[in-house]
Amino acid sequence: MSRIGNEVVVLPESVEVKFDGNNVTVKGPNGELTRAFSPDIKFHMAENEVSFTRPNESQKMKTIHGTTRANFNNMVVGVSEGFQKSLELVGVGYRAQMQGTKLILNVGYSQPVEIETPEGVTIEAPANNQVIIKGSNKELVGKVAAKIRSVRMPEPYKGKGIRYSGEQVRSKEGKTGK
Repeated sequence: MSRIGNEVVVLPESVEVKFDGNNVTVKGPNGELTRAFSPDIKFHMAENEVSFTRPNESQKMKTIHGTTRANFNNMVVGVSEGFQKSLELVGVGYRAQMQGTKLILNVGYSQPVEIETPEGVTIEAPANNQVIIKGSNKELVGKVAAKIRSVRMPEPYKGKGIRYSGEQVRSKEGKTGK
């Protein structure tokens, strides 16, 4: 039994949902998101609640049921509240700055790394060692954060690199001398 798929999604007053076959469009104050879902899962809307049903009890349908509900809920939360990921730059001389729509990272390479801001996401650099990614699409916000983090992954010996805020990097012991 899918525990997540059976939960009801409550729509805030500012969110508007439109079903067109298996395509769902969610509109809210933070924008509009459209996604195609599996035609097997049925949507039932009553007042400001949306529920989901599956045609049978097969393992595949159970997984699609839970995933559909989770993706729809992420769309509703994204257009009403939005998502945010925060990154920290740890290392001597490591810094980030915005230049128009480009994020410029100085993270120990001979040249600064430039990352273009994709559509649907905003990137801020409030401090030299902090980057904040905001947007309504959870998947896109996570991808952009992972791309920025992959420029200089945190290394286990000194802990230098780009990491998520609050991320714990496990330190290794260096070589022991004689």
